[in-house]
Amino acid sequence: MNAYPFSIFKRADRSCYSVAFNDKNGKQMRPVSTGKKTEKEALQAAFQMLRDGIPKKQNIVTVQDLSIINMVRDLKSETQAEAILGELRRLGWVKGYAVKGTDAAQDFISFLKVFWDWDTSPYIEEKLRKSHGIHRRHCKQQGQAVALYWEPFFKGRVLGEISTKEVAAFIKHMGTMDLSAARKNVVIKAGTKPLRWAFAQDMIDIDPTRGHIFFSGDELKRKILTPSVVAAMFRLTWENERAKLGNLLAAISGMRCGEIQALRFQDLGPDCLYVSNSWNKEDDIKTTKNNEKRTVEVPFPDLMNSLFELAKSNPWGLSPNSYVFWSDMKEKIPMHGTIFLDNMRKALTAIGYSKEQATEYTFHGWRHFYTSYMIKKLDKKLLKTQTGHKTDVMLSHYADHETVGDREIIQATQRETFSEIIPQKNLLLENKPVRKKSAA
Repeated sequence: MNAYPFSIFKRADRSCYSVAFNDKNGKQMRPVSTGKKTEKEALQAAFQMLRDGIPKKQNIVTVQDLSIINMVRDLKSETQAEAILGELRRLGWVKGYAVKGTDAAQDFISFLKVFWDWDTSPYIEEKLRKSHGIHRRHCKQQGQAVALYWEPFFKGRVLGEISTKEVAAFIKHMGTMDLSAARKNVVIKAGTKPLRWAFAQDMIDIDPTRGHIFFSGDELKRKILTPSVVAAMFRLTWENERAKLGNLLAAISGMRCGEIQALRFQDLGPDCLYVSNSWNKEDDIKTTKNNEKRTVEVPFPDLMNSLFELAKSNPWGLSPNSYVFWSDMKEKIPMHGTIFLDNMRKALTAIGYSKEQATEYTFHGWRHFYTSYMIKKLDKKLLKTQTGHKTDVMLSHYADHETVGDREIIQATQRETFSEIIPQKNLLLENKPVRKKSAA
């Protein structure tokens, strides 16, 4: 009877003896070659392996290691595999894993692309069903960020494999890109938001996005014009008077471009506008950015009359649903937003700006212009009813521009607040340091 913890034998088709070690239960494991051609040499080699380990290419595998490998090879189901992986994770040896056939085993980049796909994303479907603000253009841009930055870095990986360390490595990689801090953060969120959602949906067992620090840096502020420049612009005759009217409306109301485009005849009040929709070429008509209706005050009779007259001149006919800012090309779309912008910049060049200087100003800058000049004169609660901002923080972001008269306001306030603590002129002179005469 063989009392050794292994068996030595030679196969008919092999020149060297093999050894099959016993596991802790006495069951023989898969055989390995001793590399020896005689039984005596093979026996010595087996004892050496038992003591020192089994050479495997560039490393050594102990008999205990071989027993574990043999156990893993004998797994019969995904449930057994998941049980072992779960125990390894509990012990800290494994941080993340993906079992075949589960959500975590899907291709990571494909998951990201579906997440941002407007037509197939369960995340977008949920947002729309619950009336949360999300826009097709934003999703398209995030999908492009995935293709440009995430795919080259993570190509071939599965969802469940992505670890906190690897997300940190990607953020570090983004730090080498010649992009603004704000743009880097947008790109990073194109992947971290889907990962966080996957964790919330129990698709993965860890949240690899936790604890990361994003990039900081001043965002490039939109430039705003001064009231005197704006007045000079609107005194001109514009090439497209409809574009002039749209720019003027944006300047005195802070409305978004899409909200102006989406205005219908039925939205015109006697001295106000009933804003409930927005428009862009990807989304067509949709609700406003925060999904809420609001009444925008327009206390300028001439401007309101011009809007009524513009709506009535629609060549496609007048109805409650006809556009105020109609398109020359098609009946069921409004005037294109680029027409507003192009004509605004032409007006700037007409009053002396260079083309390069004019391109620094955007149509959305009117929203910043309106908020910056109104925030000093109107209670924030009332101002938010006009701009549609939900928070004071966002309102302040739009108002964070130096405006004409800022220095004068600051100085006047300083005088009013601190004048009593400033000594009178003669007292200041009394405390003037005495200059010592130099020695002769």
